[in-house]
This record gives sequence, C-alpha cells and structure tokens, in this order.
Amino acid sequence: MDQLSKKDRFTITISLKSIALFTLIPLCIYLLWIVKDLIFSLLIGFILMSALKPAVNFLSSKKLSRTLAVILVYLLFILFIIALFSLIIPPIIYETSVLIMSLPYAIEDLIPQISNFVNISDLTSFVPNVTTNIFSIISSIFSNALFVITTLFFGLYFLLEENLWEKTIGTYFKKETSNRIISIIEKVEKRMSSWFWGELTLMTVVGLLTFLGLHLIGMGKYAIPLAVLAGLLEVVPNIGPVISAIPAIILGFVYSSFTGFVALALYVVVQQLENTLIVPLIMKHAVGLNPILTLVALILGGRLGGILGVLLAIPLFLVIETIVSELLHQNNKS
Repeated sequence: MDQLSKKDRFTITISLKSIALFTLIPLCIYLLWIVKDLIFSLLIGFILMSALKPAVNFLSSKKLSRTLAVILVYLLFILFIIALFSLIIPPIIYETSVLIMSLPYAIEDLIPQISNFVNISDLTSFVPNVTTNIFSIISSIFSNALFVITTLFFGLYFLLEENLWEKTIGTYFKKETSNRIISIIEKVEKRMSSWFWGELTLMTVVGLLTFLGLHLIGMGKYAIPLAVLAGLLEVVPNIGPVISAIPAIILGFVYSSFTGFVALALYVVVQQLENTLIVPLIMKHAVGLNPILTLVALILGGRLGGILGVLLAIPLFLVIETIVSELLHQNNKS
C-alpha cells in the first residue's frame, strides 16, 4: 500500500538543455531590455539604409564609386532634413503656442459650464512652459549626440559595405541557410524602403491637403500647426488622424457652428481620400497590417520605448511580420 504501483509512478526528467533554455530566455529578454536604445539605433540605421540604398545603387550603376555615391546621397539627405527642420520649426513653435493659448478659451466658449470645474486662466499660464518644453524636447533629441551619431554611423556603415549580408551571414551559416536568410533580409529592406518613402509622402500630402483646406474654410490663422500635426500623426495609423482632427474641430466651432461642421467635414474628406486613394496609391503593399494588430503594436511600442517606441512600432512589426511570413512560406514550399 505504501508503494506506488508502476501504473501510478511518474518520472520528471530535467535535462541540462531544458535548464539552459529556461535560464537563457529570460536572461536574453532582460539583456535586450537593457540595450533597447542600441536596438532602436540599429533599427533606424537599417531603415535609413533601406531608404537610401536604391539611390546609392542607381549612382553606382552610373560608374560612380560606391563610396562617393554613399557620401553624396547621405549628405544630401542630412542637408534636406536640416533645411526642413530650420524652415518649419520656428513657425510651428510660434503658432503652436498661439494655438495652445487659444484652445482653452475655445473650449470655454463651447462649454461654459467647464469654468465651474477648471480655471481657464490657470491653463493659459502653462503656455510659456509648454513652449519651453517644446524647445527642450527638440534640443534633447539633437543633444543626445551619442544616439544620433551612432544611428547615422550604422546607416552609413550599412550603405558603405557592399554585399554586407553575404559577408556576415555567409561566415556563420551554410550556403543554403545563408541564402534563405539573405533572401528574407532583402525582402525586409524593400518593405522598409517602401514604408519610409511612402510614409514621408503620405505625411506631406495629408499635411498639405489639411493646410489648404483650413485656409479655404477661413481657419488660416492656425493652419500651419494643425496641418503639421495632421501630417506628423499619420505615422500613427488609425489613431493619429482622429487625434489631429480634435483641436481643429473645437476651434472651428469657436468661429461658428457652420465652420465647426465644415472643419469636421474637411477631416472626414481628407481621411476618406487617404484611405481610398492616397494610401493605396502611395503605400501599396508596404504596410497592410490588421488594425487590431497595429493598435497592439503601438501600445506595446509606447509601453516599452515611449515616443520613440510608438514611432518605431510599425516598422519593427513589419520586420517581424515579413520574417515570419517568409519563414512559413519557405517551410510550406519545402
């Protein structure tokens, strides 16, 4: 009775492999969390390389040395970014402060009862701090010299090194395996390039349409910050366009009920144009993610990496989705 019968006995076998597996996985996750800034830097460098590589390959095909082609393309890209920021940042900061100053009073005009719960004058007193904080955020981005320089270096190195993946991956894997991995990386590169230029074009088109529309309906005073907000929030699918419409609609109702409804109609029209014409034409198959998965990716990105995590959530998800789909496709073929 004291002894278990053979039928009731069971044995638990714990191998060294199992112990190593359950020890290494949490350790790897922890290490990845520690070096997340490095991962972000590598990812941005990879996106830059994917976006600029077609231009480099084109110049190289015209008998220009690859090194010279890379330096030329990279310098032009950096100068374009600097010129863009120097042109749009000053008016954005000024008009954004005016917008923030006006918005509380606009809300009070629409909902007079709100003054019973919130002191509007207290809200407007924060405007100088908000403007200062905008400067601080911009400064912190560019003052983090190590991150910026490292990211630019990664992108430059990826571009300069011709046949980079063949040289690195071919060293550690057999030819058949390395060819499969390189094929997947090349597909990821193409998708990243399509996403980058498509997103940049989409942001520009939506920003311009919003800017022109706001001028046409008589809201030109706030056109620049609202248009820039609409363009920038295009990088956050589904949620961004809705958020960008809220301040414009509130300000529209301050002008008049008619202007408020017209502002609402403007954003609906721009959104419909984006969904039915602009996105299919520009983005093609670059993204094509399920809205629920997109939302999950954005939430996870925000929780893990803050604002930078939100901005990189979609490209990182595209990388993972491309890798998984290609692996499944190759396994089905074999």
